[in-house]
Amino acid sequence: SVIHLFNLPLEFPKQVLQEAEKIQDKISEEELKHRIDLRDEVCFTIDPEDAKDFDDAVSLKKIDGDLYELGIHIADVSHYVKSNSIIDTEALNRGTSVYLANEVVPMLPEKLSNNICSLIAKKDRMTYSVMIQITYKGEVKKYEISKSIINSNKRFSYEEVQQILDKGKGDYHIVLKEMYALSQVLNKNRIMKGSIDFETSEVKFRYDQHGKPADIVKKVRLGAHRLVEEFMLLANRIVAEQ
Repeated sequence: SVIHLFNLPLEFPKQVLQEAEKIQDKISEEELKHRIDLRDEVCFTIDPEDAKDFDDAVSLKKIDGDLYELGIHIADVSHYVKSNSIIDTEALNRGTSVYLANEVVPMLPEKLSNNICSLIAKKDRMTYSVMIQITYKGEVKKYEISKSIINSNKRFSYEEVQQILDKGKGDYHIVLKEMYALSQVLNKNRIMKGSIDFETSEVKFRYDQHGKPADIVKKVRLGAHRLVEEFMLLANRIVAEQ
């Protein structure tokens, strides 16, 4: 009913799909010369359990003493979608992807949104990275914004990360614990500076095998959500100050 009410486009024009099919996911050696290679860095994505595309990843490693390097890596869609191209024009007309209760009307063709421009685990992917040298008091010493290439080690859900944080064991539990501690410091510093947190209750639907709603459950806000949010807010603030 929402799709029909707002006349949302359910299909992409033929020429848009044809242009998308021509895009190759192989990364050339020439392109690598213009990017920092972060494929050996431990990084991963953290998203809802039902997510279909993964557009950001995070990493953290100790440099010296209480100094760490925090990495926020965002899928480099602009490498594949050129300005004023057919795909770009179609995306502009759509404005955004529209997320409904059990489906999405995407802004970009699936080959891009769910594959080439999605930071799938164990796949080389082109990104923009904000590499931040930061202390465990949340003090940013310096940062660099660069074109990069990563290879995500794992696709986490928020629930998986929270379980690892609660139990103190599991994949990458040490770095996740450090990430969570840093995110708490960033949150505390942000609130002290007058930032406002908007907490609202959200629900999600569960569906039966026929795609009909079978249950409505309240979303639980986890520490894992905070972890990702604080890192993204920090990256956004740094980029906005440029």
